[in-house]
Amino acid sequence: MARKEAEATLERSLGLFDATAISLGAIIGGGIFVVIGITAGYAGSALVISMILAAVIAAFTALSFAELAAWQPIEGSVYEYSRQLISPFAGFLAGWMWLLSNTFTGAAVALGFAYYLTAVFPVLPSSAVAAVLCIAFTMLNLVGARLSALLNNIFVAAKVLILLLFIILGSFYTSPANFTNFEPLNVGVLYGACFIFFAYIGFARVAVLAEEIKDAKRNVPRAMLLSLCLSTIIYVLVGTVAVGLVGATKLAGSNSPLADAISATGSTIGVQIVSLGGLLATASVLLTSILGVSRMTYSMARRGDIPRTLARLHRRFCTPYYAIAIVGVLMTLLVLLVDLTKVVALSTFATLFYYALTNIAAFKLKTEQRRYSRLVPALGLGTCLALLAFTLFAATQAWVIGIACLIAGAIYYATKNGLQKKL
Repeated sequence: MARKEAEATLERSLGLFDATAISLGAIIGGGIFVVIGITAGYAGSALVISMILAAVIAAFTALSFAELAAWQPIEGSVYEYSRQLISPFAGFLAGWMWLLSNTFTGAAVALGFAYYLTAVFPVLPSSAVAAVLCIAFTMLNLVGARLSALLNNIFVAAKVLILLLFIILGSFYTSPANFTNFEPLNVGVLYGACFIFFAYIGFARVAVLAEEIKDAKRNVPRAMLLSLCLSTIIYVLVGTVAVGLVGATKLAGSNSPLADAISATGSTIGVQIVSLGGLLATASVLLTSILGVSRMTYSMARRGDIPRTLARLHRRFCTPYYAIAIVGVLMTLLVLLVDLTKVVALSTFATLFYYALTNIAAFKLKTEQRRYSRLVPALGLGTCLALLAFTLFAATQAWVIGIACLIAGAIYYATKNGLQKKL
């Protein structure tokens, strides 16, 4: 049996559509259903300018990811690229921060799903609902990436259709008066771009699964860039209609801005459908989080940076079943035992940290290995560092938690290497 497990390999079972849907599933999450209100508070009626600016910033890093994926489509993505092109220590820190941030974010998203559901069915305990969802999606992931991708495709198609319904229905009720005080050059637009940027960050999720994508050298870069383009178009249309429906001030004062915006049409069914969109959005983000975290765990384990047992593949399903099980158990325990309201701030710092390393890695590619000018990763790195500086003032807690996690990772890495040298 051990011999058969050792011979098992990851299966390339996902096509371009699946790959694009995985990144779209990670991008279009609770962010657009909530963060649009925060952005409106800063940018006012010019929030679509914030959206476009954030998409341009994300595009620099997306092009760096695409270049690296075309060079070497490998499971683990930023961990492998940083390890090979910068240093093993940089690679470890990239993978470590990726694991921590996405595990906590996945657990928080599971709770978000539970809150949406318990708003409709108040008798259900939210923590228990979130735990059951984590367990169910873990079991689904154990069976294989293909089945998880099929369910994700359904989730993505449904929530995109719901957002299209919002756009079409809402466009008939927009008022030009709600676009008064349109100030695209206001400094608030820059602040808004910093916040809405985090509604785009899932575009690279598919790169972590590169060894399970057919024709990965072409399809992984295409999937990332396609998902970023599609989400930008959807975001801009949704943002325009939302402002047109109720104005930026009302959006900024709402915890459920899209549901409140569509209520201006007088359609109670529309409100219910948009609320369902929030439910589906959080579910698909959780599904892709478990998928991604388990593959990052697998990649780091086969390199020996974390216990190698986690790199074992199931002889029938060809999935890293130990890694998936551990991730599922951790997320389940987190939703049951930990207050995630503070810990998820880690995602803000960690994402920018490993995006910065991605741009450094892309910059270090040899001339014959690159598709774009070195200006692209340089701009990507510059914007990541600028956003990191912004979060120091806007979300100091993210820096405190992020640096603490980096220190913990460095201590683990040093201890592990010290023990290996002694042995």
